[in-house]
Amino acid sequence: MATNAAHWYRRFHAIGFLGCVVAVAWLVSAWVELSGNAVQLHHHTVYESGRPLWAAALVVLAAWQLMTAAMMLPSSVGFLRLYATTAARAPDFPIALTLFLAAYFAVWSAFALAAFTGDMLLHRIVDASPWLTLHSSLIPAGTLALAAAYQFTPLKDACLKACRHPGIYLMRHYRRGALNGLRIGLGHALYCLGCCWALMLVMFAAGVAHLAWMGLLAVLMFVEKATPAGDRIVMPAGAAFGVLAAIALLAPGAIPGL
Repeated sequence: MATNAAHWYRRFHAIGFLGCVVAVAWLVSAWVELSGNAVQLHHHTVYESGRPLWAAALVVLAAWQLMTAAMMLPSSVGFLRLYATTAARAPDFPIALTLFLAAYFAVWSAFALAAFTGDMLLHRIVDASPWLTLHSSLIPAGTLALAAAYQFTPLKDACLKACRHPGIYLMRHYRRGALNGLRIGLGHALYCLGCCWALMLVMFAAGVAHLAWMGLLAVLMFVEKATPAGDRIVMPAGAAFGVLAAIALLAPGAIPGL
C-alpha cells in the first residue's frame, strides 16, 4: 500500500508541476504583452538591436522556452501523464522526467535557432532586393501558405497519429533508466515537431508573446494532437490558413501580428 501511495504521489506531483510550469508560462507571456515589452522580444527587433549575434540568439531562445512551455506542453500532457504512470515506480523517475523534458525543450530550441537564422537571412535578402521590399507581404503570406499546405501532408498525419496514441509508442520504446527518459523525450519531441513546426513558424512570424496567436495556435495544436476531434479539424484548419494567406497577400496588414 505504501509503495502504491508513493507511486500515485510521484505521478500526480509530476503532472502538477508541469501544470504549474504551463500556468506560469502563460502568466509571464500575458505580462510581457500587456506591459508593452513583447515587441522587444520579436526576432526582427532582437537581431536589429545591435546586440552580438550570440546574445540575440540567447534572447530568442529564452523567449522560445516560454512559448514552448505555454503552447506545446499542454498538447503533450497526455503523453507525459502516461509516461509518469508507467515510470513513476522507478527509483530514478525524477531524473528520467528531467531528462525527458530537457530533450523535449532541446529539440524545440534547435528549431528556434534554425528559424531565427533562416528569418535573419530572409530579411537580409529582402533588404537587398527593392522588388521584395515593395512586396514584403509575400513573407507572411508565404508562411501562412506553408502552414496550410503542411496540414494536408502524409508526414503531418503520421506524426499526429503517433502523438494521439502514446501508449503504442511507450510499449515499443519504454525501458527503465534515467537515460531512457532522455531517449523517449527526444523521440516524442521529434514527433511533436513533425506535427507542429509549420504552425510554430506562424507563431515565429507573429512574434513572441502575441497572445491572440499564441492562444489560437495552442488550442489548435491541443485539439489536433490530444483529442478525438483531431482528425476532423486538420483539413478545415489547413483551408483556414489558406484563406489567411490570401488575405495577407491581397490586403497587407489586415491580419494582426503578421
